Amino acid sequence: MRVPKPLHLIAGVTAVGLLLGACAAPNAEAPAAPAESAAAGDVPDKPSAPVALNILDVGGVNKVMGRAMQDFAAENPDVISSITFEIGGAPDLVGTLKPQVEAGNLSIDLVLTGNDGLSSGITEDLWVPVLTDFPDRLSNMENYIQPAADMQELAQEYGVLLTWTPGGPMLSYNPDAVPESQVPTTPEEVLAWAKANPGRFGYARPANSGPGRTWLQGLPYILGDTDPKDPENDWDKTWAYLKELGQYVDNYPTGTGQVITNMSDGSWSLTPITMGWDIEPRLDGRAPNTLQVGKLDEFTWISDSHYAAMPRGLSADKQSAILLMLNDVLTPEQNAKAYDQGYLYPGPSIEGATLDKAPQDIQDEIAEFNRDWYDAEIPKHTIEAQLDAASIVTAFDIWDREVGAGKFETK
Repeated sequence: MRVPKPLHLIAGVTAVGLLLGACAAPNAEAPAAPAESAAAGDVPDKPSAPVALNILDVGGVNKVMGRAMQDFAAENPDVISSITFEIGGAPDLVGTLKPQVEAGNLSIDLVLTGNDGLSSGITEDLWVPVLTDFPDRLSNMENYIQPAADMQELAQEYGVLLTWTPGGPMLSYNPDAVPESQVPTTPEEVLAWAKANPGRFGYARPANSGPGRTWLQGLPYILGDTDPKDPENDWDKTWAYLKELGQYVDNYPTGTGQVITNMSDGSWSLTPITMGWDIEPRLDGRAPNTLQVGKLDEFTWISDSHYAAMPRGLSADKQSAILLMLNDVLTPEQNAKAYDQGYLYPGPSIEGATLDKAPQDIQDEIAEFNRDWYDAEIPKHTIEAQLDAASIVTAFDIWDREVGAGKFETK
């Protein structure tokens, strides 16, 4: 049975509309000059007084690391007085945060994001170069498992990796509509199935979907493109394939949640998936436990991760508190809480953060809803990091213009 979450995880989440209303500078006619963060040398080892942190989550990170952060705050009231989580979408991040950074009027103290939001923030120069400014304050980063360390490289000096998953791509299917013997095992078979069943296959816009961008980045390896790391010049096979496949896709949702709805209500019968997006919706009841997952004959795991990034303009005390909290959630006992609900399965990024260190309710959830072949499958395939910041922005732009145009909504 699903074990209810502690209420303190829910109480900290507020409507993102409050955040958007706080974005404007106090004087629209004469905006304040952009504020720089307190100099690294002025950031104390511990804040002079407890600080309240407002955290914007644009990657579902609160689902796996919110518990650890709230626990740190509860155990260190002299560092953090309260934490509030606000929920937003990665494509909206720059529009929300950039005016605050430029006006020197931050209402956001920390951003939790996937590689998509992190990359766009790097492009727009929104982040504190935390690893350049504070190389000795995050010592627990030395304990990353190797795939997580590889993903940390994508953050350059701006983000701190919190969690890791090999992700996918795999295929979720409804066995009532797709018998096990007919589940595609190659991209060509996916295309043939979609052609024979128009409108029954789909995936979400990659710019705002973990499974969507995993599918996008996994195809160049499977299809044999010249350079899977160069979407602009060397993805000829991938772009041609996705355009052809798109003939049989009615629309591309702007979030994975709608994908789960489509699979759950029978609108779709087949979709690319990651381990986490298979486990969590069945666990929390959004998807029926009857949905199944198949794997392609040959594929490369595309890593996915969650990051924390500090916006430019933070006070010395807030930077101090955030650094202490981030170093704490990278301890094995805290990082093991990343197994929570299986959302980014397995989740932990730190050596020794094994499931037996997680709270019992998390262990029980994973025991019930994990698939027994997932753990054995991880070491059977090569694991690749996602595209770097510039390349993933390029890939999203090409997909938006050449594949998804006219079939997804933009805000």
